[in-house]
Amino acid sequence: MEKVGILVVSYGSRGAAIVDAFSRSENYVAEIYVADKQRNPFNVEKAKRHVVIPDLNVEEICKFAKRHEDSIDFGIVGPEKPIIDGLRDAVEEETNIPMICPTKRYALEGSKVAQRYLFQKVTPEVNPLFKIFDPKDYSSVGEVRKKVYAWLDELDNKVAVKPDSPAAGKGVGVWGDHFNTREQLFEHFLANYEHGLVIIEEKIEGEESSFQAFCDGKYLVPLPETRDYKRAFDEDKGPNTGGMGSYKDVGDLLPFMTKADREKEIEIMEKIFKELKGKGSNPELRGIPFYDAFIHTGKGPKILEKNSRPGDPEIQNLLPIMKEDFVDVCYKILDGNLTRVEFEEKATVVTYKVPPNYGGYINAFPERVDRGDMDKPVDLSEARRLSEKYGDKIRVYPASMELRDGKTYALKSRAVCVVGVADDIQRARDLSLEGIKAIKGGALWHRTDIASKEHIERSVRHMEKLRML
Repeated sequence: MEKVGILVVSYGSRGAAIVDAFSRSENYVAEIYVADKQRNPFNVEKAKRHVVIPDLNVEEICKFAKRHEDSIDFGIVGPEKPIIDGLRDAVEEETNIPMICPTKRYALEGSKVAQRYLFQKVTPEVNPLFKIFDPKDYSSVGEVRKKVYAWLDELDNKVAVKPDSPAAGKGVGVWGDHFNTREQLFEHFLANYEHGLVIIEEKIEGEESSFQAFCDGKYLVPLPETRDYKRAFDEDKGPNTGGMGSYKDVGDLLPFMTKADREKEIEIMEKIFKELKGKGSNPELRGIPFYDAFIHTGKGPKILEKNSRPGDPEIQNLLPIMKEDFVDVCYKILDGNLTRVEFEEKATVVTYKVPPNYGGYINAFPERVDRGDMDKPVDLSEARRLSEKYGDKIRVYPASMELRDGKTYALKSRAVCVVGVADDIQRARDLSLEGIKAIKGGALWHRTDIASKEHIERSVRHMEKLRML
């Protein structure tokens, strides 16, 4: 078989899933060169060359790519930070390696304000009511407080507060979830405001879905819908996280969505794609530059945010059941002739296991955590044996974990996810949970209601009620 060298810029389970998809190629011998945030045990095992770059800075990744330039045919990027920092621009300028990710110009998750203005121009119906607060426009805290409170009067306090830049200040806060008084809201606002622009937008009631699409610069290829679980704890309680799990139904839709919902999403994303692409083809957009969080309301979908990289955990729902060889898909993206991607008619469920100190949540359940176990190694061997038992029906992807002296330790973020694959959501959920429970050590915990029958039925009833209003 033909040999192909692939650079993978990785952080977390998403990167491991990408590495796994290449490793399973039936048409190529994939030699994978991984630039990783830590010594991820899965990536270390699969990679021909593996380097740890803790901050994933562009300069160091470029040095790694240049050292192996003669052996690498193309590269792909999972996490957002290197994309926002202009990794593709730098690698393609300094080497002959084509990259599958957008250029810095199209890393739209770098600014939530820019996203809102783009949507307002192209497809205003997807925007919630919003107002931008710029520190340059106000001379004092008292002045901006007055303007914020006036905006809260208009929206009856039901708002979301968002920093313009990722990881600035305290992040997104939502009325009724993160604060219940204007004083709490304004404190959250100021923690973001001191870093720059802040958006205050209306809080939307509905059910969320994640839209993802491959793009070759000429065509937009929508992928099946997934549902992410952002909240830390069962019953959608607690603070937001990077995602505690997700599910995909057998077809392209989620149980609470209609065919019209899906068609409207695609229509919206095609409009945005056309605006960004311009006339003809725009190879600067190639990759998975369309990963958007929609919220479905009784009056159609709204967009919560737009990203220029694959979702985590949502891409883990899809890569294990893609029918085409992922290497061939990537070559089609690079050649500008990717018109469709087919998936098995399967449901998938992803469940994450995380350490108690993830997000500082340890104080939320101190009685359940033996803090002495937190520094102990994590044993993945039983979960891996389940992979041997079930074959392609289960996948174990380490995330924020690293190898030390032959043992695996959990770090501070999401530690490991398990993907269950089956003919229906509940069987896929059973497999995912079986794998999660087989992972021992590190005092790791997980949500127990990811893709539960009760949660899905509640979402269906909620949407039925909203459509009647």
